Amino acid sequence: MAIRVKSILLMILVPGTILTLISCHSQSRTVEVDTIVKTPVTIAPVMFKPVSSTIGLPAVATYMNKSIVRATTAGTIDKVLITPGEFINTDQLLFTIRTKEAMALGNKIQGDTSLYFKGIINITSHKEGVINTISYQKGDFVQEGDELANVSEQNSLVFIMDVPFELDKYISNNLNCWIILPDNRQINGTIIRKLPEMDMQSQTIKYVVKPATIDKIPGNLIANINLVKSTNSNAEVLPKAAVLGDETQTNFWVMKLINDSTAIKVSVSKGFENNDEVEITSPVFTKDDRILLTGGYGLSDTARVSIIQK
Repeated sequence: MAIRVKSILLMILVPGTILTLISCHSQSRTVEVDTIVKTPVTIAPVMFKPVSSTIGLPAVATYMNKSIVRATTAGTIDKVLITPGEFINTDQLLFTIRTKEAMALGNKIQGDTSLYFKGIINITSHKEGVINTISYQKGDFVQEGDELANVSEQNSLVFIMDVPFELDKYISNNLNCWIILPDNRQINGTIIRKLPEMDMQSQTIKYVVKPATIDKIPGNLIANINLVKSTNSNAEVLPKAAVLGDETQTNFWVMKLINDSTAIKVSVSKGFENNDEVEITSPVFTKDDRILLTGGYGLSDTARVSIIQK
């Protein structure tokens, strides 16, 4: 009889214990699933647009022609009407010279006080330009033919661009170019000719670039000229922040969403690149692909994520 009671009790207790264990296991598993960490991320679409690969080369502003203002007679400088750096126009009065005859006569002809001989000769400019140097000041004595001033002719302004020999092949496709000044102004330019000799030390070829405007640009100003190396009319482009790389910057990848909560690592190859965007040359993405813009750094090859901005 006692044995029969024990059997009945076991039959009652064992199923209950099993159900309790199953219930606890299920609750534990549910808690575990609910506590999976999801990284908050933002995403960016793949853009398709024309891009160009360019290289920037330095170019120095130079006045190819410089004219010399000379004294047309011997005498003393009476007036200096210009200063170094001043822009002058054609036929502008630059100097006046009192001739040595006027100096000898003392402004009077043979003692006749009713007649005066000023003996003033005007020196004017023949071309517009910028005054580089002035050789004499008021009161200095000059001989006929002496150099009074040196003028850079404004219409002779060009930029001399140094091109490495290996990039010379790109010049024919860049005859029309942009000259970028240090203040970020851009001026249309045209490559008009190549100088006959290379720079021996840098092994660069010098090209003459004529700007479309000559609005008082100072000589020796260093500008930048971008040469287009290649173009792609329908390139895959991503924001630069979306493309990740290793410490050596030799391997690159992006994190691509395969659904709303999972991102996978995809290796990519880069092409054109600037401060904001990167061209992706492989693999081929579609306009519907979603790439992690932020939050992707340090994620594993497959990661659970939470989109905070679409």
